[in-house]
Amino acid sequence: MARVPYLLREDADESLKPLYDRLETERKVPTANIFLALTHAPAQLDAFLTYANSLRAADLSPRLRELAILTVGHATRSAYEVAHHQSHGLKAGLTEEQLASVADFEHSGLFDETEKAVMRLARESTLRVDVSEETWQAAAAHLTSRQMVELSLSIAWYNSGVRIMGLLDIDLEDNYPDPFAHS
Repeated sequence: MARVPYLLREDADESLKPLYDRLETERKVPTANIFLALTHAPAQLDAFLTYANSLRAADLSPRLRELAILTVGHATRSAYEVAHHQSHGLKAGLTEEQLASVADFEHSGLFDETEKAVMRLARESTLRVDVSEETWQAAAAHLTSRQMVELSLSIAWYNSGVRIMGLLDIDLEDNYPDPFAHS
């Protein structure tokens, strides 16, 4: 049970209508629980959406971004993050088989050298914060400086997201299967 109530449009102050309009235009409908919780801090939610959108408009390939995000989700065992980003991964060109292999990517032949380097960077940053020069250079060998900064921002951003979800104890919506239910 979430630690703050989900603020539905019909229960919100009229002044929040533009924020709900934005959520419904830019995000999936029905509105995800994370956003319904964050509506209690409307200015921060508005900035949150703007920042997240900037990451999606980056030069970094959506495929690599989603692999990094899914790796963050698996490293933190965030069912919410993994469940919500599997569909984004599919849209970015990942296969169902690859999605099922993210947690054990090191032993999978489904990912190329660049993808594994990005996933190692995401995992190491998530679990240790500081990354080794070796891990950094393995990813940097395949990406531009701009892409490395965008990747770093994405990894850090989604690490903040899983922590927000954990702090607020955000519930996974019923229409999303728990990716860790059988593990």
